[in-house]
Order: sequence, then structure tokens, then C-alpha cells
Amino acid sequence: MKLSPIVISLLDTDLYKFNMDQVIFHKHTDLCGQYFFKCRNKGVVFTKEMTEEIEAQIDHLCTLRFTKDELDYLRSIRFIKNDYVEFLRLWRPIRDYVKVSRSDSGELKIVVDGPLFSAMQFEIYLLEIVNEVYFRMQYDYKELLASAKEKLDKKIKALNDGTYTFKFAEFGARRRLSREWEDIVIKRLATETDKCIGTSNVYFAMKYNLTPIGTYAHEYVQMYQGIDRIPLAYTNHYAMRDWYDEYLGDNGTALTDTVTTDLFLMDFNRSMVNNYTGVRHDSGDPYEWGEKMIRHYKSYGVDPKTKLLLFSDSLDFDRAQALYDYFKDKTKVSFGIGTFCSNDTFADALNIVIKLQYVNGRPVAKLSDTPGKAMCKDENYLEYLRRSVAFRLDREK
Repeated sequence: MKLSPIVISLLDTDLYKFNMDQVIFHKHTDLCGQYFFKCRNKGVVFTKEMTEEIEAQIDHLCTLRFTKDELDYLRSIRFIKNDYVEFLRLWRPIRDYVKVSRSDSGELKIVVDGPLFSAMQFEIYLLEIVNEVYFRMQYDYKELLASAKEKLDKKIKALNDGTYTFKFAEFGARRRLSREWEDIVIKRLATETDKCIGTSNVYFAMKYNLTPIGTYAHEYVQMYQGIDRIPLAYTNHYAMRDWYDEYLGDNGTALTDTVTTDLFLMDFNRSMVNNYTGVRHDSGDPYEWGEKMIRHYKSYGVDPKTKLLLFSDSLDFDRAQALYDYFKDKTKVSFGIGTFCSNDTFADALNIVIKLQYVNGRPVAKLSDTPGKAMCKDENYLEYLRRSVAFRLDREK
């Protein structure tokens, strides 16, 4: 089964890829990274035909270049700088950086290995390719599409009849059913409701004149673990400092859980509280996290209603509404909803990730506030990181 090209534009990725890459381009071009694919679902089998199609789609991806219109659009984003856009004029995805294989049991293996400023860009493209290949070749795609449309109709009705009253951004690129379906979802949410404030997908933000939304991901903080001169328990401090130096308070929503939120709060001092417009939740109990952030703001005399809590951890619309009802009178609240926008069908969605595991040959890891989300190729390093974090928490509490 030969599929049409899945990725047709290098803008078909999440905004935070450009945000993070710009910092790397300006400050850390010496870093090299290795990323590894993982499917967290049990019992998922990728066939030989699927693997061959994934390889063919990556071949096509690596023929793409940014067009003049796409580069001009990136320039129009106020915090994307012209020298970085000029770099993207020259940049291209290099096929040699990506290795794909399949085990005898049908486990898909993907490794991306190259200069970090280039290797990091593959993540979203590859997840889009893997997800669409799997669902088109594993199921009757027309039946999936019909069930997705039925569920979207119900969501739009609920967004318009007062069942759902919150604002949100579409964050669905990485696990979408297909590019075709994400296109339909974003267009309908943006034109048939007043609740969708934007999308993380830069291509569709440009296509539908929406706000592109995103700041940085766990990999951005993780990469500082690979820099020799930075103590492990202070990587978040240096990551936030570089981010502020690059954006001067613009583009300022901080991700809290790369090395636990408790450690993050040690670095989220008065200066950083003032410099960042808000924080993003991606693991752990969202209610406990939100209350912890509100207490932290108040400890510095900052009105929490002037700051944003952005929730993005495996949200569906009902969970988002419950969080909104709980926090709406305490602080600004917004949501990034991914899979339940772009791949809500009768079939179970894939929980697939591509995570940074090595920087300059050194292991790196995310601890997060949900232990099961930790992913590291080196268990000894993961334990060392945990001890480093615990030591600082104990020493500076």
C-alpha cells in the first residue's frame, strides 16, 4: 500500500521546535544529540510493509525545503529572528541522520543522531509519519474518519452550547490521525467555535491565519545535562536564563517538570517569576500542581490572576472543563489539547514519543512529576540524576 506524501511542508511541525532551535542556533551549535523512538502501547506491531512505507516517507521528507512564503511567515512571528530564518533558508533535513529498523516481533525502532540543531527538528515530522502510516495501513481509514467526524461534531456542539466554556489551543500534530484530518479539525474548530485560540502546528497557523502557540519542551532543559560545565541540579536554571536572554520575556511560558516541579521552583525566583508570563503543566496531579504554582506566585507578592497556568497533559475536553471550573477564579487558565482533537476515533490512539537520550555522548533524562514518564537509556545515570536533584532539594530547602 503506497501512500501519498504525509509531510508536504517543513512548517508542518510544532512552533516550539523553531523556538528551541533558535536558542541552540545562537548559543549551543556545538551540541550533538541522539533521539530514540518509543511506542508506549502494549502489543502494537509494525509490519514490514509499514516500516518500508515509513522509510519511503522519510525519504520524501528529506527532499523538502522551506519556501519563500514559509520563511516570510516565520519572519512575521515577532520573536523569530531574521538571522535564524536565513539559516533555515539553507537548512534541510538530512536522511543520514535517521536510522529505522524493525525487530522480529514487530517493534519499530528509530534513532536520530546528528547536530542537535538539526536532529531535534525530526521529532514531529517522524511522529506524524509513523502515526499516519500505522492508522492508514492497520485499519479501514474511511471508518476511522467517519468515527472521528462523529466525535468532532459532538465536541463542536458542546463548545457552542455552553457545555465547554474554556479556551484552548490545538496541540495535535504529533499524534494525529492524518494531515488531512488535522486540517479539517483545525479549520472547523477555528471557524465554527470561538473557543480555539490557536494551534501549535505552524503550517496550519499560517494556512488559517491563527496564532501559532508554543514555547519549549523537555528536551530543551535536558540538553543542558550534556554540557560539562553545568551541575546537573542546576540545568533548569541555565536553560531558563538562556531562554530569557534570547526572548527577553517574550515567548515566556516555562515548562516545570523536566527535573521535577519542586526543583524548578528553586530556580523560579523573583526575577524569573517576573520574566515569564506563565507555566505549563505536563505531568503529575494537575490540581496539586496548580495550587503549588499559585502559592509560589503569592510567596513573591505576585497576583496569580496576572499569570497563566497552561495545562497540556493528556487532556480531553471533560478534564479540561473540570480544571477550568476549579482554577478560573484563581488565575489565568488555558489548555493545549492534542490527541483528543486530532485522533479521537473508535480505535485506541498510539502513545508514541521520540525522546532526547544523549547529548555529546552523555546520557540525559527527564524525571517529570509522574515517575512512569521517565525515559533514559542509562539506568545508572537516571539514578545519579535523581540523587543530584534530591541532594539540592535537601540542601536548599
